[in-house]
Amino acid sequence: MDKLFSGKFLFIGLVFAGLALYPLFASSYGLDLVAKIMIYAILAMSLELLVGSTGLVCFGQAAFFGIGAYIAVMLSPESESANLLWLLPASIVAAAAYALFVGALSLRTKGVYFIMVTLAFAQMAYYVVHDTKLGGGTDGIYLYFKPILGSVIDLNDAKVLYFFTWVFLVWTFVFLAILLRSHFGRVLAGIRINEQRMRASGFSTYPYKLAAFTTSGGIAGLAGFLFAVKDGFVNPEMMSWHLSGALLIMIILGGLGHLRGAIIGAFAFVFLQEFFKSSEIFGAFSKHWQLGLGFTIIACVALLPKGLVGLPEVLHKRLYGSRPRDAQVVLK
Repeated sequence: MDKLFSGKFLFIGLVFAGLALYPLFASSYGLDLVAKIMIYAILAMSLELLVGSTGLVCFGQAAFFGIGAYIAVMLSPESESANLLWLLPASIVAAAAYALFVGALSLRTKGVYFIMVTLAFAQMAYYVVHDTKLGGGTDGIYLYFKPILGSVIDLNDAKVLYFFTWVFLVWTFVFLAILLRSHFGRVLAGIRINEQRMRASGFSTYPYKLAAFTTSGGIAGLAGFLFAVKDGFVNPEMMSWHLSGALLIMIILGGLGHLRGAIIGAFAFVFLQEFFKSSEIFGAFSKHWQLGLGFTIIACVALLPKGLVGLPEVLHKRLYGSRPRDAQVVLK
């Protein structure tokens, strides 16, 4: 068990180290692309807390992501840079507050009803910024000056922004890893497995689910803040249900129930998008990149029921015909 446990963190440590070294040889396009993927990885981990760890299939995660982004832009002055010390917490708190409101109502439902209620609340947030002047309507709004922290952190520098995002990727993973190994995390695991049994054991499951939902929303707001600062622009599409669906695909592709699966899934999903969009590889077919992406994801789910984190076990069985002694040490 100790060997398996250390193998898990060895892999993720190598991933984080590789990401930290990447700017040394990356192009400006590659730096921007990987920064975007890291933001999606943070967002995917926020959803993993609900779906993989608590058993709550939320279809409105994009709303919290979009609220964090919009707050970052709307509270930034047009004549100078805002201070990171208050703008970042404001984005996280706003997203967490909306998640608290949505969770307080939606968690009273279950199953498909819960999915539809979270989708409904997300669409409400989407149409507020889409159909009103509050968020610039369909045109969106621009962030004219990126936030700074004195002379220490200037997010106008692409490499500074990259490492700023990297720090929060590592922080999110460590925070959620510790949270899920705590008493709180064990209760969430019990709720996922059998909520009725947890209630019979004397646990009031509603506060735990609400706390998880609110925490997830706050982390999604953090990702939204980072995305708004990176692009310097936000629009209503950030809150669309398409993004919520893509996030579900990411965590399923990577492997449900694993934080590292959310990170792997985010990288795999975006890289597959870029691969099938490449006109140099696929020519005219690149215009229909969704078709190739869809077939690839279906194949991955069919061949890897445990997601990409289960790939070492599948390969070992194919090669040796038996389960490895320390299965999935590399990716687990």
